[in-house]
Amino acid sequence: MTAINYESKYKPETNIWTEKYRPSTFDEVRGQKDIVNRIRTFVEQKNMPHLLFSGPAGVGKTTLSLVIARQLFTENWKNNFLELNASDERGIDIVRVKVKDFARTRAIGNVPFKIIYLDECDALTKEAQQALRRTMENYTKTCRFILSCNYSSKIIDPIQSRCAVFKFKLLPKPEIEKLITERLLGENKEFTIDSPLNEIIDALYEISNGGDMRRVMNILQACASIAENKKITANLIYSMGSVAKPEEIKDILNTAINQDFDGARRKLLNCMLENGLSGIDIIKQISKAVWDIEIDNRAKVKLMDKCGDIEFRLVEGSDEFIQLEALLAFAMMLKEK
Repeated sequence: MTAINYESKYKPETNIWTEKYRPSTFDEVRGQKDIVNRIRTFVEQKNMPHLLFSGPAGVGKTTLSLVIARQLFTENWKNNFLELNASDERGIDIVRVKVKDFARTRAIGNVPFKIIYLDECDALTKEAQQALRRTMENYTKTCRFILSCNYSSKIIDPIQSRCAVFKFKLLPKPEIEKLITERLLGENKEFTIDSPLNEIIDALYEISNGGDMRRVMNILQACASIAENKKITANLIYSMGSVAKPEEIKDILNTAINQDFDGARRKLLNCMLENGLSGIDIIKQISKAVWDIEIDNRAKVKLMDKCGDIEFRLVEGSDEFIQLEALLAFAMMLKEK
């Protein structure tokens, strides 16, 4: 009787691009060159302090932590590496139970310590952070911690003083271009680009909030899966990212500044409906476009100040269409002033 491998037959291969193209060596990590060089020195010496990685989402904090584990422990890295997400388990029990149980045992292999990677640790309660501080002190001989957060200011000072702090930055546009040209276009046959490359790069940079590489990869994979004839265009990227083209936003503002309130109002409504944008989404894009329209700097500052007021009112629950119309009315009056 022939045995059937149900796992291989029915379980599809994981093909998420963020994992498929995740760097496995220091040389493959994009951006953060200074940080990578310092971390590489720690790994080469097989000795490192506790680390604190802070910075925006999608810039390589988790990736660099995994690279450290792979390079330090080679084939034993999974046995010596514990990854936890503080957003899921944020109370003091996670420190007292899971962290301590893993930290008190010796590492497998030549490296004298294990690694605990605690992601989004700025979500830990103050009590859990205090407990973590003591654990970091008591198990230094057998364990090193890598803490990851978006805002280091939310981590208590006693923990920060016990760590080497590295602040990650959003990836610059040339790094996004290098990833697409060298890795995706060079290795991936699932799609082709049907727009000028600079338009594709500009679209990806816009929807990635200025350098979130995880979002870039997810948007590209989503586009490749639905693109006609597997051809990705800049328009498709904006559509998948639920982001309006910068030209559309500038056109809305210019229409209002040129005293056509009704026209600006119609364009704003169409833009929000066609792209599925909320009031918060559109106000963020307007605040970026303010600096690219042709008005004097003093008027730009006033318009930016008004954007801040409108954004606050939207967060507080005001009607988004009334507030956005008020912003257009203010833009229209700028020329009269």
